[in-house]
Amino acid sequence: MDAPSSKDQKGDDEATEIQNKNGEDEGQKFSYFPEHIYGERGYLNLLRYILSSGIPRNDRTGTGTWGVFGPQLRFSLRDGAFPLLTTKQVFFRGIVEELLWFIRGSTDSRELAAKNVHFWDANGSREFLDNLGFTDREEGDLGPVYGFQWRHSGADYVDCKTDYTGQGVDQLAEVIRLIRERPWDRRILIVAWNVRDLRKMALPPCHCLVQFFVANDELSCQLYQRSGDMGLGVPFNIASYALLTYMIAHLTGLKTGEFVHTIGDAHIYFNHRDALSEQVKREPRPCPKLRINRQVTDINDFKYEDFELVDYKPYPKLKMKMAV
Repeated sequence: MDAPSSKDQKGDDEATEIQNKNGEDEGQKFSYFPEHIYGERGYLNLLRYILSSGIPRNDRTGTGTWGVFGPQLRFSLRDGAFPLLTTKQVFFRGIVEELLWFIRGSTDSRELAAKNVHFWDANGSREFLDNLGFTDREEGDLGPVYGFQWRHSGADYVDCKTDYTGQGVDQLAEVIRLIRERPWDRRILIVAWNVRDLRKMALPPCHCLVQFFVANDELSCQLYQRSGDMGLGVPFNIASYALLTYMIAHLTGLKTGEFVHTIGDAHIYFNHRDALSEQVKREPRPCPKLRINRQVTDINDFKYEDFELVDYKPYPKLKMKMAV
């Protein structure tokens, strides 16, 4: 990728001049994004909209859903704000351990189960793998899913025990390098949707593309999620990618800016309706703060104990069954 041309620089200077002029009068600033998509209230507004106006649709699991297409949510990460929902208790340790599992490049669900994190147990079960035709695959081996794509994209997948050191493209390391060396770059992405490997995966990636954006010494992140289970999955996805943004900002000396969540098929399962109808009645509480308690210089060195969640005061848990 080439450095910005003089023409590009001139355009940037002109944009800055316009921005500065617009900033002369704070009252003249224009807000493009509607308020109803921001923060936890935005999430609850989307739940309400799907519950009232979502289109009934069949789905892979046979459970049935109400869905809408293409909504967006936005969450501030400034001043330590961490978007862990307060209108129900969300399993923070599980979010951290799963993200660290992705970062390690692991595809073995048993590693998470050993830490009492069971998000992937069903998709790695003997029955589930056999039904997909993976009868020769060891139980727990999910195939070339997220961690493999993040750290070894393009390598030939053998099994979850193979050492892939030096194989494929380390997309995560490349993102960190670009943020440090070329923060203005528009190609700071991680893509988990590898068409070549889809048939080898126990579950194709739902959160499949993430892009980072640096401005004013802040790191922001946008996730495109092709399929969003609004009741169970999306609250975890919001917190997981917000946490990843905090980690990369920590490594690159930036502040955290914003997390933007764009969802393709945003859906509520029929059997989640009662729980979510209860959740939307709850008034959001102030979001917690996130602290990283140790100076870490390598993405591979983070541990669960490095993260401290401050002032998290959620409502009680809401029980919902995962559709498999």
